[in-house]
Amino acid sequence: MSCEFLSLEVLERWIIFGFMLAHTTLQQNDKALKIWIGALESNWVIALFRDEVVYIHSYIQSHFDGMKGYSKRISEVKECYNHAIQKSIYKHRERRKFLRTALKELGLILTDQPGLLGPKALLIFMGLCYARDEVYWLLRHHDNLPLQKGKNKSTDDMADRQLPELLFHMEELRILVRKYSQVMQRYYVQYLSGFDAIQLNILMQNLQVICPEDESTVLSSLCSTVTNLSVKQVEDNEIFDFRAFRLDWFRLQAYTSLGKSSMALKNHRDLAVFLDQVSFHTKMVDNLDELMVETSDLSIFCFYSKIFEEQFHMCLEFPAQNRFIIAFPLICSHFQNCTHELCPEERHHIRERSLSVVNMFLDEMAKEAKNIITTICDEQCNMSDKLLPKHCAVLITQAVNRKKKDKNKKNLYEISNPGMESFRKTREDLTTMDKLHMALTELCFAINYCPTVNVWEYTFAPREYLHQHIENRFARALVGMVMYNQDTSEIAKPSELLVSVRAYMNVLQTIENYVHIDITRVFNNALLQQTQAVDSHGEKTIASLYTQWYSEVLLRRVSAGNIVFSMNQRAFVSINPEGAIPSNPEEFSDINELRALAELIGPYGMKQLNETLMWHIGSQVQELKKLVVNNKEILISLRTHFDKPEIMKEQFKKLQNVDNVLQRMTIVGVILSFRQLAQESLEDVLEQRIPFLLSSIKDIKHHLPSGDPMKIVSEMSSAAGLTCKVDPTLANALRQQKAEQKKMKRVMDW
Repeated sequence: MSCEFLSLEVLERWIIFGFMLAHTTLQQNDKALKIWIGALESNWVIALFRDEVVYIHSYIQSHFDGMKGYSKRISEVKECYNHAIQKSIYKHRERRKFLRTALKELGLILTDQPGLLGPKALLIFMGLCYARDEVYWLLRHHDNLPLQKGKNKSTDDMADRQLPELLFHMEELRILVRKYSQVMQRYYVQYLSGFDAIQLNILMQNLQVICPEDESTVLSSLCSTVTNLSVKQVEDNEIFDFRAFRLDWFRLQAYTSLGKSSMALKNHRDLAVFLDQVSFHTKMVDNLDELMVETSDLSIFCFYSKIFEEQFHMCLEFPAQNRFIIAFPLICSHFQNCTHELCPEERHHIRERSLSVVNMFLDEMAKEAKNIITTICDEQCNMSDKLLPKHCAVLITQAVNRKKKDKNKKNLYEISNPGMESFRKTREDLTTMDKLHMALTELCFAINYCPTVNVWEYTFAPREYLHQHIENRFARALVGMVMYNQDTSEIAKPSELLVSVRAYMNVLQTIENYVHIDITRVFNNALLQQTQAVDSHGEKTIASLYTQWYSEVLLRRVSAGNIVFSMNQRAFVSINPEGAIPSNPEEFSDINELRALAELIGPYGMKQLNETLMWHIGSQVQELKKLVVNNKEILISLRTHFDKPEIMKEQFKKLQNVDNVLQRMTIVGVILSFRQLAQESLEDVLEQRIPFLLSSIKDIKHHLPSGDPMKIVSEMSSAAGLTCKVDPTLANALRQQKAEQKKMKRVMDW
């Protein structure tokens, strides 16, 4: 049975080199010549070691050149070479095509019925061996194209876009063998003890010759070893070791192959075949890993790194093969098999190579999935944007013009309504979004195929790569959707931003249908960072951008005098004179916009906005203090003579910077009005999101027995949008500025 999965590449190598040395046999034996020509017609290079090859036809020709009467043989070799470069590519392509289908069907059957892994184990290893040989052939011949006079073979002829599928089905079978190794052990332990032991005993009794003592001892040992096996050993996870059994079989072959042996093995073919079969059965119990290395090791890719990466990127660009791309990271775990204990100096290089390649592959897969998701999200954001009220004016105008029966307006441009993209005439016509979703499905299948990829002592998690890329992309997208332009002081309306963010999140939530990642964790991490001043990368966030815009742009426009606060509308409205450029502050300051802002940046972000506003109020208070100090004597005189109107008028004229005082008090009033709107909006949002927690905060604030000496309840209430008698944020801002002034005064005095 061990001959059934012997490498065809090794066979052809020995056939070619063997008959090249024993070339007289080719003239005497037609069968030998036939198999030699068959091997030469299948290859134009033969592997020597790893990626070292020899162009075998030219080598044989040079070998036969000096021999008399071998001109006919040289012409035969030339014909074989021409046949190889013309026909072998197609022959091996068809073999790979057959193996793809065969391994796929085998994998499906075994996945459905794992119990067949035992009786069909030989078929599995034969299939893996044949597929491995075809992969080796493709790599070696792709990297060493045939050299012809006048032209070279094109690399396009050697390209195989379906190679990832073959590699994937090989890995699938390997995973099945590892997963159900105990099933296979159980089967073959029963086979060894229930059939092989009995049959071996019968064959020993039916020997036609008297068995010598040494051979008899070996056969008895072999029989007793397999007789004493039981299924309980498998259930107890006992470690099996049949190396001694196989060594005894080698000893028996050596004893019975001597010329003076009374028991020649060639005369007992049935016994030899049976013992070889039993040896294979023992390997299925204790040597599965080494058997898989022997039949399906693809560590050769380590030495064909350029082709390996080209095949990966070709697969990444070909949506039909995307689901099989996980085979490339899995193959990186094979690289360890090409190391040898007698060559330790290359171990470090191969280890670093395999780790860097698997990391690059998984990162590229996650990036491609992230790019597809980003494209889908952008399209969904555009469709959500079409549903905003600001676009209804165009539709109303179109409807009015349609009613008019003016002949000059027959060819009006028809604007497609939102939702028209969902109407289909046929299923065959795929839209761009359909193709993107299909590509995402295939790629996510690959990422979700195995939770971990083990390479050397490291464990790689493909899903975590995707999770990290999605989180980083989502964070950048959130800031990008703010569309803040510092030069023109333009920014997106909070309500429109909230619509876009929800559309983005709806798409991201659907990813959980394709791959097992926690999207909620992505939302929590990214959105929580957007409530802080900077994110984990040190970049500005939604909270910092809107805080900057409201405090430095909107409120400064209000201070100019053309915008006033409306109690009825609960917003800042413009009172532009005729001819002035209209501005719409209510689009950013009404209660709905501030509610959307509170929902985006949460209590943390609103607290940051609140602290910035209070800092501005504190700055105005400090400036007012300076004005009071400058007018101290006049103010004292006014206070002293408040009952004498004439003196009051004279003293009032002496006051300096009266308009400045009014302006600063106006600024303070504007800020407080805006802060009141922001706090009310935050309270409305929290009432919907955390009603129980908010009611608890209100109860604590209302029933606090003896004031709030630690200011903890006041700070908690203010953070929840509730009004306090003494605002803790303003008090802290004034206290901090007072402390800074004292510190500066000490420095100046020193």
